[in-house]
Amino acid sequence: MQTPHFVFFGTPYLATIVLDALEAKGLLPALIVTAPDKPAGRGMRIQASPVKQWAQARHIPTYEPTTFDAETLTTLKKTDADVFIVVAYGKILPQAVLDIPPRGILNVHPSLLPKFRGPSPVRSAILADERIVGVSVMKIDEKMDHGPLLVQEIYEPEHWPPNARELDEYLFARGGALLADILPNYVAGAVALQEQDHDAATYCKLFKKEDGLLNLDDDPYTNLLKIHAYAGWPGTYFFAEKDGKHVRVNILSAHIENDSLILDEVIPEGKQRMSYAQFTQK
Repeated sequence: MQTPHFVFFGTPYLATIVLDALEAKGLLPALIVTAPDKPAGRGMRIQASPVKQWAQARHIPTYEPTTFDAETLTTLKKTDADVFIVVAYGKILPQAVLDIPPRGILNVHPSLLPKFRGPSPVRSAILADERIVGVSVMKIDEKMDHGPLLVQEIYEPEHWPPNARELDEYLFARGGALLADILPNYVAGAVALQEQDHDAATYCKLFKKEDGLLNLDDDPYTNLLKIHAYAGWPGTYFFAEKDGKHVRVNILSAHIENDSLILDEVIPEGKQRMSYAQFTQK
């Protein structure tokens, strides 16, 4: 079977997990499209995206358009790719891009579509206490996470609630493996697509920093779900009086004990990580 000729669109670390899975099957993109370099870190130095760094380590050419103008469309058409793959690219692709590859554009989405369409499916599933999760490989159409499915895999985490960052990584790894397995047959036209049940669709939002503010007097289990769901971004925090100051305290971990929320590790404003017991000491 002929090796698929494809272009990969992606930006953050999670997209490199899918690239790793493709590479493990001998599938490397002809071109990687990613976000332009930008300031990052404490020093705000200009840095390449994780996907660009992945590409550079393998001498794969990259392209960093700011808009999908006529020049960008021409560049993408010249790749003569069978298919495009999009994973956490960070921009919505216009119809003009969707129309370029003859086999369309595929996407790895970490939910059991049509559940949790949108930008934050893993965090939303944890918040909703949805204990059966999964990942979908789909063909993109003009609507958000609406296109037909190639394959899905169900996952029931052994420990609940899971840490969102860890669950993200696991689902993208499994999604990448599913994509790598099915891609050659898909490009060859040997994969039947399944329409989603659009009547069963649910949607999730993009979370903001303010969403992570906890009221420690709220329901303990609801707060625990938030702490696990918001791991990494947007994070959870509360405000406390300490040494006469109003201090913001970031929560790293917690557990439920005797129906109460017990904070384990925190990072008080301007301090290093410490146990919550240390923080509360006078």
